[in-house]
Amino acid sequence: MTRHLIVNADDFGQTSGISRGIVECHQNGVVTSTSLMVTGRAVDEAVRLSQANPRLAVGLHFDVWGEDEREFDTHDISATHDEFQRQLEAFEKAMRRLPTHLDSHRHAHREEHLFDHFQKWCEPLGIPVRGDGKVNFVGGFYGQWEWGVTELKYVSVDFLRQMLKAEVPAGITEFSCHPGYITLDYRGIYAHEREAEIATLVHPAIRRTIEELEIRLVSYADYARIVSAG
Repeated sequence: MTRHLIVNADDFGQTSGISRGIVECHQNGVVTSTSLMVTGRAVDEAVRLSQANPRLAVGLHFDVWGEDEREFDTHDISATHDEFQRQLEAFEKAMRRLPTHLDSHRHAHREEHLFDHFQKWCEPLGIPVRGDGKVNFVGGFYGQWEWGVTELKYVSVDFLRQMLKAEVPAGITEFSCHPGYITLDYRGIYAHEREAEIATLVHPAIRRTIEELEIRLVSYADYARIVSAG
């Protein structure tokens, strides 16, 4: 059975620098999909970049907290559902289509009290939800395995090559990533790690390793076709 890999960049639209970094990793590296944060400061620019890069699949990055840790009670299911609908509608208005997939900032949708609800809310859309088992999710490419503690070895070329060798089974796998350029309007503790991710994701050794391992690099826009083909 073929091994398919989606490399998905979170936080598209959060700032112009992050969006620019994601697109660079798509054009010159291995990023195939991204997730749009409709609450971000640079949504309009992200939409324009998406239009200029039609092969970059775009999903919805549901967000209720942001990087400024604003308050939102996700245990209020009704309010959370309303916010999901608002963000979905904002996505459709901006992109003029449905998202190819759904994930969330700080994995909010995967909290135990929310996950079943998100699966139900997304079922009519017919799209994968991160963590629902339709796509094998791998989140280890991240420069802060401990909150606030930077370990750049976890976003290095050698580490990503090892992940490719060990963590892409038969079927469809997603590697998440968080590339971006840090600009003055960015707020968050995950900062220079993003630029380190860019350097790795565009490194020729990564694409070469994917080819050597005979892994097929795909996007979330390919998901339905792959599943229907069996």
